[in-house]
Amino acid sequence: IYCHLSKEFSSTSSTTAVGTVTSRVTRNGNAVMEKDLLNHEDLAGDRGMIDDIFDATYREKEGPKPPLRYVWRNIILMSLLHIGAIIALPLIPSAKIQTLAWAVACFMLSALGITAGAHRLWSHRSYKATLPLRIFLTIANSMAFQNDIYEWARDHRVHHKFSETDADPHNAMRGFFFSHIGWLLVRKHPDVIEKGQKLDLSDLKADKVVMFQRRYYKPSVVLLCFTLPAVVPWYFWDESIIISFFIPAILRYAVGLNTTWLVNSAAHMFGNRPYDQNINPRENPLVSVGTLGEGFHNYHHTFPYDYSTSEFGWHINITTAFIDLMCLLGLASDRKRVSKEVILARKMRTGDGSHKSG
Repeated sequence: IYCHLSKEFSSTSSTTAVGTVTSRVTRNGNAVMEKDLLNHEDLAGDRGMIDDIFDATYREKEGPKPPLRYVWRNIILMSLLHIGAIIALPLIPSAKIQTLAWAVACFMLSALGITAGAHRLWSHRSYKATLPLRIFLTIANSMAFQNDIYEWARDHRVHHKFSETDADPHNAMRGFFFSHIGWLLVRKHPDVIEKGQKLDLSDLKADKVVMFQRRYYKPSVVLLCFTLPAVVPWYFWDESIIISFFIPAILRYAVGLNTTWLVNSAAHMFGNRPYDQNINPRENPLVSVGTLGEGFHNYHHTFPYDYSTSEFGWHINITTAFIDLMCLLGLASDRKRVSKEVILARKMRTGDGSHKSG
């Protein structure tokens, strides 16, 4: 099936529907193959990049795998962080209700910095954001402390383009632990570095907000990820400084990291595949709950340019609701959506059939 991109613009919704369906069948020897072939030139014209589209031509190098090289600084810091999170758990009953509410608010804000910011806006260019919204999402992203936007988007594009191969930074074929946290505790596979250097990141380099954050990332993290979350409860409602530090800062940060990592691990291993059963990513509603809508992963890897990362709109998808609100307020525009026609055709052709009962 050959899906070329047709555009249906609506000035009121600021949404672009992508896709109409015709058919194309190719033969390889005696095997008949059907493929979704996207018109990459049209897609690039819409988003300014195509480096998140899977590259089926990549082949892993033959021979032994490179030896693991541990990053002991990361191992020590991640160990201390999770010990701190465990220490924070028994402090929860002693915390004031305002402190717990503040911790949840910090979690939600930092999550949006990843989901609506680093992921859907900067990694995939699935919608456009005005300068005030980009600044807001950058602040939220620094609060999340998951690498700066430039590095996050670069690694995520490599992940999509070379998913489940040696060039994938958190290759799920290497197991749950590796795809969850292990990939941060060892040096990157040489193919990850090589392929990352070949991506076109000119759109990120041209964004002054992204490059400003990259330049001042470390102080922004100290201020926004740790200092601000801890100082507010202590200063404004006289919370214990110990509780203020361990719950809104340390525990909130550890939970935020692990929910994001579940997209790389659990959402690549557990769930159904209604859109493409030939790829590992799955639909995982539980992951969507913890990540504000990022668990519809089979859909997302099938249609990475859809701003909603799901065909179901606001269903378990706070990030989509947030982006829609920003459009209503005039702070965002040009949301990319896949047409229902293309979604149905893809389900029928490559899905696992679970959509029929879903």
